[in-house]
Amino acid sequence: MKFTKMHGCGNDYVYVNCFEESIADRPAMARFVSNRNFGIGSDGLICICPSDKADFKMDMYNMDGSWSQMCGNGIRCIGKYVYDKGLTGKTTITVESGNQIKTLDLEVNGGEVGSVRVNMGAPELRPQFIPVAEHGKDFIGRSVVVIDEEYFVTAVNVGNPHAVVFVDDVESLDVQTLGPRFENHPLFPEKINTEFVQVIDRGTIKMRVWERGSGETLACGTGATASAVAAILNGYTDNVVRVVLRGGELTIEWDRDKNELYMTGPAVTVFDGELYI
Repeated sequence: MKFTKMHGCGNDYVYVNCFEESIADRPAMARFVSNRNFGIGSDGLICICPSDKADFKMDMYNMDGSWSQMCGNGIRCIGKYVYDKGLTGKTTITVESGNQIKTLDLEVNGGEVGSVRVNMGAPELRPQFIPVAEHGKDFIGRSVVVIDEEYFVTAVNVGNPHAVVFVDDVESLDVQTLGPRFENHPLFPEKINTEFVQVIDRGTIKMRVWERGSGETLACGTGATASAVAAILNGYTDNVVRVVLRGGELTIEWDRDKNELYMTGPAVTVFDGELYI
């Protein structure tokens, strides 16, 4: 099986061109390739597939084999993969992910894609559609108790469900302990991705992320998008936000008139390989 390892801000995945390759058990393959000791090493597996709704389809699995609806860093790398490998000559493409279609604008330099701008669509703030086991029109700045301590959480779905928690200092947090407690909190019936966010100034936030099914990762594109939405809604930042992650930086814009979110960031090819299975 031919594969390519890629990353966006350190959020790394194994990519397989399923126009040419066939994987009988994708969850099992995700668990195998993600293993950093006995496999290739990644945050998961992304299959690039045909779509009858868009130019391409992203079928994504976390490192534990669970299926994921969307990945912001992962979808940017799909844009780079399909252009650099000659699967398309277009610099604006559509990708089906979960039940949504995302539009990608590819920035090409020297014949290769360096960065990608993704239209992430509108944020979902209604608790029942995130989902959060609460009532009301939104879940913004609400109190949640974890390990006997109160945190104020803003929940947003931008393709995946996210709980954004604002803190004074992200570096001092015990994310390995807090992350699983938020992920498995009874408020979140489908589990949750959790972003711990420190506000730097009106245009900058710093973020660490605990992803359901993967643990702490160096970056999360949908998480960065959700964090920017939460920062704007809580009055901490303006509508263009630079998100500083452990693996790099992303820029999130929220066009409030159109109610559309845009994420811009890098996409990097690490290496191509062949796996004998």
